[in-house]
Amino acid sequence: MASNARSDDPPFTGKFVFEVNGLTIGAFTEVSGLSVQIEVEEIVEGGQNHSTLKLPGRMKWPNLVLKRGITDTDNLFEWVTATSGEGFAGAENKVVRRDGKITVLDPRSNPVRTWEFTGAMPVRWSGPRLAASSRELATEELEVCHSGFRAPQ
Repeated sequence: MASNARSDDPPFTGKFVFEVNGLTIGAFTEVSGLSVQIEVEEIVEGGQNHSTLKLPGRMKWPNLVLKRGITDTDNLFEWVTATSGEGFAGAENKVVRRDGKITVLDPRSNPVRTWEFTGAMPVRWSGPRLAASSRELATEELEVCHSGFRAPQ
């Protein structure tokens, strides 16, 4: 018996929107670090020689790394400067960690999937390598630490 069910094609993953506390930081062309690792604690039980008991431990979240071409918006750099240097000193040396989300958009810019994360703070920003002889796209890179993902609300 033939089925008329059609499986959905995976989404085109060419554009990602990054938001922090409802403010769009920018659209990015590459995102890495969407993962989690759960440490496993092995318990050796006396008299049980055929196996060990494995219990879940701490969760480890790698930093998110976002890359994009240079744009004319300053939201990304304003967020970075608010958590470092004069911005950090002006906030009495306190960093306010923020919640955010990364949304994958389809070719029509409709949301396909969203990952929400908590306790985010920028930890590295890299600007473009500028050379008159280069034909490379001017890109910037942002690295963000966070305290984990949560289900979209």
